Amino acid sequence: MRDTGEFLFTSESVSEGHPDKVADRLSDTVLDAFLAADPSARVACETLVTTNRVVLAGETRGPGTVTHEYLAHLARLAIKDIGYEQNGFHWRTADIAVHLHAQSADIAVGVDSAGNKDEGAGDQGIMFGYACTETPTLMPAPLYYAHELLRTIRDLRRAGDRAVAGLLPDAKSQVTLRYVDGKPVGASSVVISTQHEEHLDQAQIKRQLLPLIESTLPGGWLPPEHEVYINPTGKFVIGGPDGDCGLTGRKIIVDTYGGAAPHGGGAFSGKDPTKVDRSAAYVCRYLAKNVVAAGLAERCTLQISYAIGVSHPLSVYVDLHDNPYEVDQLRLEKTLRELVNLTPRGIREHLHLNRPIYVPTSAYGHFGREPDADLGTFTWEKTDLVPALKSVFRR
Repeated sequence: MRDTGEFLFTSESVSEGHPDKVADRLSDTVLDAFLAADPSARVACETLVTTNRVVLAGETRGPGTVTHEYLAHLARLAIKDIGYEQNGFHWRTADIAVHLHAQSADIAVGVDSAGNKDEGAGDQGIMFGYACTETPTLMPAPLYYAHELLRTIRDLRRAGDRAVAGLLPDAKSQVTLRYVDGKPVGASSVVISTQHEEHLDQAQIKRQLLPLIESTLPGGWLPPEHEVYINPTGKFVIGGPDGDCGLTGRKIIVDTYGGAAPHGGGAFSGKDPTKVDRSAAYVCRYLAKNVVAAGLAERCTLQISYAIGVSHPLSVYVDLHDNPYEVDQLRLEKTLRELVNLTPRGIREHLHLNRPIYVPTSAYGHFGREPDADLGTFTWEKTDLVPALKSVFRR
């Protein structure tokens, strides 16, 4: 994203009822079941959902008490919680097939610790983290508001609020913001497509959602009404997995920074934290957020790379963009490596990742969320490195 001039930038979000997000939720349901039984369990679960059918597949290593029957039961409960009781996708009647098998011994030998060898990364890869001062959560504004719109609709729908009566779980949003000299100043367009009951028409849904959009955006940001697009196709009755096949890991840009920052390519859901696709992406966000929260930059992009079976990262790169505070970026990279052990084991221990905390991450983004001390979720959103960073880089 540019630092100067005037431009438009767009990000999208999808609800927990979107087919791909249903798949993410079920993959993380499997992961949490294994971690609840054994914090050292290994899981790589992929999910496919379509009309009244769910397929769970992948590799696991964990206690035999986590049976296929138990996982199928948990999947039904998750589908029910999302809200699917439709003819084409119903939590009670959907066919659920579980095809999970033992983890590859060739992968395990590279990841497991043995003798003087520390645990290695579960795969090679590059991971990115990002933070900026555009919102209180230090997230890019277009994605922040795209998530907020759908999260608000979700909360009202679950509460049975008449404001969203007749709306169903599957939904998408898209927010385009106008930037001037790198700062968001207003919305030029908003798109919401939401599944709905047959009796509702497009005009009714627009009347329902316009006040919600206005209250979610900052004051004065609401675009002209002709730039607010509600269900542009006119009808969205058939939705969810009945309307479109869903797969784990197809919404990685929604999961991260909405396109405002790079993505290394790896998906998160269904992967235990030995997989650096997930854990290293979390620590990248953690480090970038602490850099910005410490006042060292208005934007920070951070990259870490790994090789499969190797414990220490191959590289750590920090970009402070225009670097208005003239921070020594090489010194910052060194300081961050000193503050946090960036081996897979070090990341997991620092952020307490070997716990069943992943279902809440499966919709509305993995970043920009409030840490919950009681549940132990979103530990990578804490800003507890700020005092140490300020002491090293006094301004």
